[in-house]
Amino acid sequence: MNYPNVFIFDHPLIKHKVSILREKSTGMKEFRELIEEITTIMTYEAMREVELVPVEVETPLEKTVQYRVPEESVAIVPILRAGLGMVNGVHKVFPTARVGHIGMYRDETTLAPQEYYCKLPEGIEKKTVFVVDPMLATGGSACDAIAALKKRGVCNIKMMSIIAAPEGIRRLATAHPDVKIYVSTLDRCLNEHGYILPGLGDAGDRLFGTK
Repeated sequence: MNYPNVFIFDHPLIKHKVSILREKSTGMKEFRELIEEITTIMTYEAMREVELVPVEVETPLEKTVQYRVPEESVAIVPILRAGLGMVNGVHKVFPTARVGHIGMYRDETTLAPQEYYCKLPEGIEKKTVFVVDPMLATGGSACDAIAALKKRGVCNIKMMSIIAAPEGIRRLATAHPDVKIYVSTLDRCLNEHGYILPGLGDAGDRLFGTK
């Protein structure tokens, strides 16, 4: 996984939380909370290069120049539906970020992603956009979602996933070398059905209790 645009975290707290996330006995409420907590930790690093602007503030003692992220400069685009579980994790760090949505589903026979919904904030082409999806498996949905954003003029895109397979990272990093990819945990491989091993099952089903 020696790609210049790929960043794999090696953080003890993330490893601890991912180990609980994987457990099949972990319930929906705890699973959702863990997804949010891990996303928050990842966001601190992913926002390291977000543009800052100088502002003048007045402390109780004097005026001083400080630096802030412009209010309208960041957007979050979850890939539906599992990506919704990561939105609050980013909002804890940057609560004024606008949120768009891209709906993708995977054809169970071909494993190819299909877009069925896209609603984005006005002026998204001028923002730093965080595309979020807990699982980066084949990479097809992420590649297509990012391509859809680029068609709409978005240039500054970052991808965040909690669990990734080597196959997904390889595909995404090659297809979009200009996109920085942040992954908390790199797993072993995909199985014949396109699921990550050891993985954690279907993130969407576990987030929303649909199985």
